[in-house]
Amino acid sequence: MLVYNSKISTYEIRKILKCFVIDVNATQSSELLGINRNTINRFYNHFRYLIYDEQIRQFWLLLWWDIELDEMYYWWRRRKWFAGNKRWRWTSKQPVFWVYERWWRIVTQLIPNCTKRILQEIIKDHVDRQSNVYTDWWKWYDWLIDLWYKKHYRVNHWAHEFSKWWWVHINWLEAFWSFTKRRLNKFNGVKSMLELHMKECERRYLKSNDEMFIELINLLKLHSKLLQSINRK
Repeated sequence: MLVYNSKISTYEIRKILKCFVIDVNATQSSELLGINRNTINRFYNHFRYLIYDEQIRQFWLLLWWDIELDEMYYWWRRRKWFAGNKRWRWTSKQPVFWVYERWWRIVTQLIPNCTKRILQEIIKDHVDRQSNVYTDWWKWYDWLIDLWYKKHYRVNHWAHEFSKWWWVHINWLEAFWSFTKRRLNKFNGVKSMLELHMKECERRYLKSNDEMFIELINLLKLHSKLLQSINRK
């Protein structure tokens, strides 16, 4: 997945990075730049792996202050078939758990299911007990008080309640989910790369194209230095 041994020029790599930042897909980038689509995909995946590593590194830092929690399901595969005159549809869902630290960052994690044990492990490990925690009225969040999260605020979406007071809501998580769905709908199935795309959405959210470009340039420079130091050894 290393791009530094590529035969194309640094100028062309920057052009590919620009296309990635403005969210142009590999096929369109190939037509615009006159570079093979497989090469574009190789660079795009390399950028996503760099983002993934950086986001995972930040995830292990302790989250605190005002925290929004929610779980979502991404529909990553659909199949249709006909039985007589009836049409049937079967859809697989991938559960995703979201942790949003207000005014700073959002963290997503793919999980096998939304059981109490799995959610407890994520929250205990990464959310400080002095935090203000905001959730919806889902029953699995009842046990947060058992984990000594005493500042727990909830909104009941079933009762069409989306904000109790101006600060008690999970609207920022809902906005991120809307942003993520719009991005992922552009891809025809991302089952094998779903986690990479989720981490990319974390990095892109609420950032301008210029900010995203500078961050990726810095990540590439850092990764290049690490490679050079490893090769010397």
